[in-house]
Amino acid sequence: MQNTITTPFTKLFDCRYPLIAGPMFLVSDPPLVAEVSEAGGIGAMPSLNWRTSEQFQKAIHEVKKLTKQPFAINLIVNQANFRCAKDLEVCVQEKVPLVITSLGSPKETIKRMHAIGSKVFCDVTTLEYAKKVESLGADGVIAVSSGAGGHAGPISPLVFIPYLKRHIKIPIVAAGGIATGTQLFAALALGASAVQIGTRFIASNEAKVDELYKKAILNSKPEDIILTKKISGTPLSVIKTPYVEKIGTELSWIEQKLLKNPKTKKYVKIMRNWIGSEKLKKAILGPTYTAVWSAGQGVGLIDEILPIKEIISKIINEYFENANKFKQS
Repeated sequence: MQNTITTPFTKLFDCRYPLIAGPMFLVSDPPLVAEVSEAGGIGAMPSLNWRTSEQFQKAIHEVKKLTKQPFAINLIVNQANFRCAKDLEVCVQEKVPLVITSLGSPKETIKRMHAIGSKVFCDVTTLEYAKKVESLGADGVIAVSSGAGGHAGPISPLVFIPYLKRHIKIPIVAAGGIATGTQLFAALALGASAVQIGTRFIASNEAKVDELYKKAILNSKPEDIILTKKISGTPLSVIKTPYVEKIGTELSWIEQKLLKNPKTKKYVKIMRNWIGSEKLKKAILGPTYTAVWSAGQGVGLIDEILPIKEIISKIINEYFENANKFKQS
């Protein structure tokens, strides 16, 4: 494996490779995060993987014991996350190198993290929102495109990355179905400074998820990834299982009506998030007939379970193979 890939992203964080391990619900834990950072990328985990802010802070302490390399925390910054202020305070106290915000305004997060010299990247699915977070001082954006696991964006990465590149100046991280070094090479060629990879790291030795989840990733095709609103109220990419097909992918007419009402919208989102999170939790951590597994279209490019260091080594070697071919052509 060659030593480094230099981009604005790697310069910003002094890491070897322009790669973030996407923060995944109940999948990203301290050992997984640290292993990615030790291998040259940046490991990331959601603060809400822990039931309390105190447990979340202990998890950061564990990451710091396992690696001295930079890592990232994902914060949900909308009103439905009652813990946002507390978890942000933890990030400030622990001087987290990178905070990735999702689903809300990053204004306060940018202000607080910049005050201690840390960076903030924001999930974006539209140019309008990318411009907004740039104007607020964001250090970069995660361009969540179609094909992504979790809350996927609507635009193809082949369009979205160069489209953003035309209109914003801050670094762009490509996200959406990325699992290989060829895709890393392509993303950088399109104008990204890094990639965010999620699903590939679920199929790793270090991921403490049920083996059925890992096997489902190995056995799934891109066509098996569907969008459902049944988990969080907004479209979420999941593997099509008999249970997902049985319950359907759309909210009930009552929930749809309540979501349109400004007075009830917030509470319906909280309820739907809680119900959906419990379903995901059961499927991720143990065998269950109610299998709901989040994944992106990159499943079609994953055919083996490997240690994280080996996964990253393969991605980087494949990147350089493509880079060398390009130079020779």
